[in-house]
Amino acid sequence: MRRREMLGALAAASGLRGSTARRSGIGCGCAFAPAAAIPPGSDVFKDVGSKLRITDMKVFGVTLDEKIARADRPYVFVKLETNQGVVGWGEATLEGKASAAMACVNDLRDFIVGSDPMQSEHLYQLMYIGSFYRGGPVLGSAVSGIDQAIWDIRGKVLGMPVYELLGGPVDPQGVRGYYHAAAWTLEEARALRDKTRQAGVTALKFQLPDLLEWVETNRKLTRAVKHMEMLREGLGPDIDFAVDFHARPSPTVAAIILREIEPFHLFFAEEICPPENMRAMQRAARKSTTPLATGERLIAAYGCAELIDLGIVDVLQPDIAHVGGITALWKVAAAADAAGIRMAPHACEGPVGGIASLHVDAAIPNLLAQEICGLVDAGEMNRVWEDLMGFSAMRMVGGRYPLPTRPGLGFEVSEAALKKYPFQGTRPFPPAFHEDGSLASL
Repeated sequence: MRRREMLGALAAASGLRGSTARRSGIGCGCAFAPAAAIPPGSDVFKDVGSKLRITDMKVFGVTLDEKIARADRPYVFVKLETNQGVVGWGEATLEGKASAAMACVNDLRDFIVGSDPMQSEHLYQLMYIGSFYRGGPVLGSAVSGIDQAIWDIRGKVLGMPVYELLGGPVDPQGVRGYYHAAAWTLEEARALRDKTRQAGVTALKFQLPDLLEWVETNRKLTRAVKHMEMLREGLGPDIDFAVDFHARPSPTVAAIILREIEPFHLFFAEEICPPENMRAMQRAARKSTTPLATGERLIAAYGCAELIDLGIVDVLQPDIAHVGGITALWKVAAAADAAGIRMAPHACEGPVGGIASLHVDAAIPNLLAQEICGLVDAGEMNRVWEDLMGFSAMRMVGGRYPLPTRPGLGFEVSEAALKKYPFQGTRPFPPAFHEDGSLASL
């Protein structure tokens, strides 16, 4: 039987199954459809699309030694292969849910294999809207990894870096970024200042010294404020620094701290309240002039819409490995720009997502800075990244990440190197507890 006749027979069989379902009174439209040679809805583009087709999709779990990277976030990489030999890479790493993210990538296989990767928007809609149950970090991360790989293919086929496809670069100097840091004494802060200046880095982010309760004691409130005062004194006036509250305080506790730290001129205060409790965040925001940031846990442009509409935050921080990939991060950035909100995308997973994020950063006019969970000193994790990618990935030069110059996302992942770090299963996100044993917000 020829292929066209076989597809016609499958379509006819599908129609018979549908009529049987209707006669039996099952009218929800949610019955399983048979696997097709091309994804649902893609046949209408056969005369206007390209001849490029995705022929296979692979997902790789990558576990690093616990001394190098946190055990709760083994990398999840996605590889798409095509009938013309062009491949694309993306990242679907999800903290504490690696196995679920990998399974979800495979669940989306029928939407992707057989499709035209040049139709990135259609495929994004197919994966996100077509999945019926929308949102959530598992689906968001799976869509993110596949979407990044699709854009990688598009750039390689067209011979352009992805940021050029998006209209960039906005700034030829590259993308401003910041590293994570810690200093618990004035001497440590001053030493960090000197090291940071020598490296050409202009911004850092710190954690609070305590796990704050919903209603907090004066001792801890004073300690938090004094800690930030010490950081400003030690770092000097020229290094920008942000502080991550990790959504622990109540609006009242957050408002007290924000009022006290205004003279320190923070880069921003991050997640002062749980991101899903937008009204609580709004209460605290009314009492502060310190820029407020949030968004790393939000999925798709829809997840950020209310924050933007209410004007609660000054800085949005969606993560390209969770929000829905390049397509979704681009949509959030455009909506934020129209509302006068800056972007500081989060990227605390592996190097693939970090590099993908740089491409969006380079093409948006409202970028503040890119976050990478690295340190001023390159460590063992950076050496592993170089092993995987073939170059020193995600290291700043003069306080900025250089723009990739090769087509697509600008790299190829070494599958031989991946085999050195076999997947060892999912580890839960490590919980934190208050002094009385109650669970602390993370």
